[in-house]
Amino acid sequence: MGEDAGRFPVQIPVALMVALPGAYLGAAGYLGLPHPTLSPPLAALIFGIAIVGAAFLLSWAAEAAQVDISAGAAIALLALLAVLPEYAVDFVFTFQAGQIYAEHGMCVPGPGGADPCSLALANMTGANRILVGVGWPLVLLVASIAAWRVRRGGGQASASTHVGRVDLAPVMSAEVVFLGIATLYSLTLPLRTSLTLVDAGVFVAIFAGYVWRLSTAPVTEPDLAGAAAWIGGKPRKPRRWWVLTLFAVAGLFILATAEHFAQGLVDTGSRLGIDQFLLVQWVAPLASESPELIVACLYALRLKASDSLGTLLSSKVNQWTLLVGTIPIVFALSATTLDGLPLDTNQRYELLITAAQSLFAVSVLINLGLTVSGAVTLFVLFAVQFTASITLPAEVNRTLILVLSGVYALLAIGQLVRRRRWTARVVRDGLLTPLAELDEEPAQRH
Repeated sequence: MGEDAGRFPVQIPVALMVALPGAYLGAAGYLGLPHPTLSPPLAALIFGIAIVGAAFLLSWAAEAAQVDISAGAAIALLALLAVLPEYAVDFVFTFQAGQIYAEHGMCVPGPGGADPCSLALANMTGANRILVGVGWPLVLLVASIAAWRVRRGGGQASASTHVGRVDLAPVMSAEVVFLGIATLYSLTLPLRTSLTLVDAGVFVAIFAGYVWRLSTAPVTEPDLAGAAAWIGGKPRKPRRWWVLTLFAVAGLFILATAEHFAQGLVDTGSRLGIDQFLLVQWVAPLASESPELIVACLYALRLKASDSLGTLLSSKVNQWTLLVGTIPIVFALSATTLDGLPLDTNQRYELLITAAQSLFAVSVLINLGLTVSGAVTLFVLFAVQFTASITLPAEVNRTLILVLSGVYALLAIGQLVRRRRWTARVVRDGLLTPLAELDEEPAQRH
């Protein structure tokens, strides 16, 4: 099981103390308890620090959980909890959109001057593109630095962590395949005028299939260290109590602080004269994606690059299935209607480039490895569109979205054709091969 610390790890209370101030202020705001009024920059700082503390708690709980459940299931659970802020922010905008739709029979600008329908999807599409365009290259960078430092010190990196390359464990074929299935369906969304309950049923069904597939993976002996080793070394009942408690506490902390952190960032940007749509699309996701990015970097620093990239990959599957699928459900409940969430022209363009990026991301990982060339391409294409969205007129940006979507698609097709043997193998392994067999294979470059 790895190193088992005999003494109570001081990291746990330190992380709790770091997170508590922001968690209390966030909860007080929801419950109407007395609390000081903070300036937007200070609020973003305090709530951001709380999210960092909660991310550490999540990482320790997820590692210790591997004693009782498969590594893939533990990473999926971690990804689900880490992405809670994204759900919270999107559901707020979606619920507001439903209320306005119920009143006017259409989506119209709310009190803040922006259309909540467009804001809900802006936050979701922006978060997805940041996760892939920034998060995946960041994991490769951090893992490469960690591997280089170990090599420089005369040690050896792990089987999945190398300078300039991260390898996924073969069992993560399931993540790649189910992301591919969701992506192929999502390519039809830009052709629609609304995101419907039928779409919700398809996306939720894909997520359910993904969870079922992970549930068939075997439990293996994990290599734990630090706080995770102390928890994992306890008898079964106390160990599970610690894992569940840390998951619950971290999840509550994130829910209490994420919206406030996002609002602090948005208000700070508003003071600087930044457009509200751009703030929701690019600034708010910094809050909602920060827990999973922090956890992924922690894994990468500990030379667990497969788990690191696997966490972000699982988060992408989660967001591109369950999150997209629940948005029209929340809208329908709020608006008390069976109508779908309306999609205007701008939203369809955003869905198009998000789906195209996702297709290319799948092709990059089809050989279960992320290299410098793939990471740089993901980052550069993301950076080009990000820069264009905040500097160019809307019509020019739409033209660029069409061009970049075509580039993503062509690159993806080229990768899949060039690696067609591995494409067939990963699809077979992700859907049919018993995960117990795949679990016995080491992470390797294909």
